[in-house]
Amino acid sequence: MSASRYTLDDYNALGDDDFRALVRDFLKECHPPELRNPVKRLHWDEAKPWYMELSRHGWLAPNWPKQYGGMGLSASKQLIYVEEFENFGAARTPDHGMMLFGPLLIRYGSEEQKAHFLPKILSGEHIWCQGYSEPNAGSDLASLRTQAVLDGDEWVINGQKTWTTLGGDADWIFMLVRTDPAAKKQEGISFLLVPMKSKGVSVKPIVNLDLQDEFSEVFFDDVRVPKANLVGELNKGWSMAKALLGFERIFLGSPRQSAHAFARLKGLAQHYGVWDDPIVRDRYNQLWLDLEDHKALYERFADILRRGETLGADVSLLKLNQSELYQRISEFMLQIAGEDGGRLEPVDGNADLHAPGIFLTARAATIYGGASEVQRNIIAKNVLRLP
Repeated sequence: MSASRYTLDDYNALGDDDFRALVRDFLKECHPPELRNPVKRLHWDEAKPWYMELSRHGWLAPNWPKQYGGMGLSASKQLIYVEEFENFGAARTPDHGMMLFGPLLIRYGSEEQKAHFLPKILSGEHIWCQGYSEPNAGSDLASLRTQAVLDGDEWVINGQKTWTTLGGDADWIFMLVRTDPAAKKQEGISFLLVPMKSKGVSVKPIVNLDLQDEFSEVFFDDVRVPKANLVGELNKGWSMAKALLGFERIFLGSPRQSAHAFARLKGLAQHYGVWDDPIVRDRYNQLWLDLEDHKALYERFADILRRGETLGADVSLLKLNQSELYQRISEFMLQIAGEDGGRLEPVDGNADLHAPGIFLTARAATIYGGASEVQRNIIAKNVLRLP
């Protein structure tokens, strides 16, 4: 079947049901079967076939306007796109360029920057990573210390970024740097673009609990980049980065992770011969009710986006509830697995029986994207108006 069936002038003209059916057909026909439901985050060399297939059909950037090579999807259509990709078990490609940097550049970048960088993301020539978190500035990102000093026509960068996803695979990094050390925490921060092969850039992989190297530390030692690599206004990087977080937060609270883990609970209990245990059944039912409650909460926020409205601070409830539910499900899986809870590889090579793998993945869910403590503070201050 030709690509023309999937490359439309206006996807938003389709009804939601028709668009959902189109996405399902696209995934069934175009997704590499061997990459479905990967047990770990894929590196660029592993994900490239799927990335280029998405690019060939024009499906790589659902949230970009059509004029820049994206699908131009409305908020409601973006939700359908993401939900169907998650339900199918589509492999996640290196997507910082499409999902984060691209929209920011479209909104704040110069015409020259857009013309240079956006096509290279779509072609796979440039793979991007994000340089936000630092050793002492993770959830409290405004405390970042990596500094950029203007020297003639160049920025000189010194500092360190950490937990940089797929940093070893990237060609470029978009990063927040402090350009006015005398300003208040949220001020004096700017947005810079840096080639990863620049002199003075070094990358050190971080091996996580399940012995994967998805993350990296990135060090900057007198790294020089052109003055033109500044995006937007000087010292306005903090407000730029925050402006793009609202839509991202709903996906951090998607039921996907919890539903993925829960779908494996019954099979796991049957494998270990405890499915008929009334205590196991009772706990299973409690978690099922929790998951259904969370799905209803997610739909409440999804409806706000479908109406074209802006998400408020209460969207933090989603991320908080989902990440902690995901951990509760994974903890129960580990209890069921017993002595197999210490394995690094799936039982009999079956990823559905890999309780410790899901447990380890769930440990980070209450940290990344704003730790649970931060989410509670946001809710307390901005929703409950507590002192």
